[in-house]
Amino acid sequence: MLRFMPVGDSMTIGSAGEHTWRYRMWQHLCTAYGGPFTLVGPREALHDPSADAPTSYAYADPDFPRAHLAGWGEGWHHMTPLIGDAVRSCRPDVLLVSLGLIDLGFYTNAEQTAGNVRAFVAEARAARPRVRIAVMPVIRNIRVEADTSFADQVARFNELLGKTVADLDEPRSPLLLVPPPRSYDFHTDTYDGTHPNETGEHKIAAAFAEALWREWELGGPYGVA
Repeated sequence: MLRFMPVGDSMTIGSAGEHTWRYRMWQHLCTAYGGPFTLVGPREALHDPSADAPTSYAYADPDFPRAHLAGWGEGWHHMTPLIGDAVRSCRPDVLLVSLGLIDLGFYTNAEQTAGNVRAFVAEARAARPRVRIAVMPVIRNIRVEADTSFADQVARFNELLGKTVADLDEPRSPLLLVPPPRSYDFHTDTYDGTHPNETGEHKIAAAFAEALWREWELGGPYGVA
């Protein structure tokens, strides 16, 4: 049984009534991965906007393994202290990580965020030495249009992330930098300039799926994009 753990922020946890890209990824793997697999993690809920808390289970389609480690307003800064225990308890083989927007927006600069990436990887490996980690760069959101300093920090962090992944990659516990979602446009692939709509969900799932297939021979080509 291959275990995938999605790790992310509001774009990964999703809101009440959504499918989430986690669901799209599960759908893809059901047809493309030729063996038993599941999604794991210490959490299952969606974000409930009315309560401003992760208390909803109102998935658009709840019939899938909903486990994850994602949170609204959480980034590398928040997940690094949690990842060791989550990996030890849930025993994932592959981490699918999409973090950084929150960090750069509110908590840490590009260099500090890259430092948290290193700490995150170290904690995950300490808990499970052969874990594979696929990391997506920060997906630009609408704030980059109005805040040039934020846009510069996003670009700088994505550059540092590529160098960090290359530096920390090792055969026993490979790291993979996932190319950004192809043709993703926050004007049309989100419902508010940040959070993915249906097309955005598919494009994020496709980016992970294509990278896993091409680099690690897990799964196959993504069927919907």
